[in-house]
Amino acid sequence: MQRSLQTAIRRIEQLSEWSGVVISWCVLLMVLVIGYDVSMRFFFQIGSVVLQELEWHLFAVIFLLGASYTLKQDGHVRVDIFYQSKKLTDIHRAWLDLLGTLFFLFPFCALIIFTSWDFVASAYVISEGSPDPGGLPYRFLLKAAIPLGCALLMMQGAAIILKSIDTIFFSSKTPLHAEGRDP
Repeated sequence: MQRSLQTAIRRIEQLSEWSGVVISWCVLLMVLVIGYDVSMRFFFQIGSVVLQELEWHLFAVIFLLGASYTLKQDGHVRVDIFYQSKKLTDIHRAWLDLLGTLFFLFPFCALIIFTSWDFVASAYVISEGSPDPGGLPYRFLLKAAIPLGCALLMMQGAAIILKSIDTIFFSSKTPLHAEGRDP
């Protein structure tokens, strides 16, 4: 049981790592696009709607798809005054992670996925593009990053739940194991 739990955790976290790699390349691309856009505006007074839209599209993708990687790296904000308390054991922290993920992260992500689905579908049906002349086409691809990002975040949340279960029920530091009894 514990081995299959750890295998599932590892596979989910590999997906989060992969999204982190993709996002790191998007950050580099965004920096290059912004640098080019600023240089062209400053030196040649040439602006581009496509470049400006590409900048904010890349930023949106970085934010949305990078959330799962950030969660994996423990980079999201939480009430650390409680979580970092020296009085809390690893099992207490695992319970906080488990309950926080189940009651806050999952419902939030499910709500966003549910409410954004029609938003993305209607953009796809009408082949929505930029309202600005000379802007980027296929805006539905950007809008599709909303439910995709939340799905990736939920998957990383599932890894947190599995880690919490592993810590709570299979940790050698639990009182049941410490006393030599099986749960």
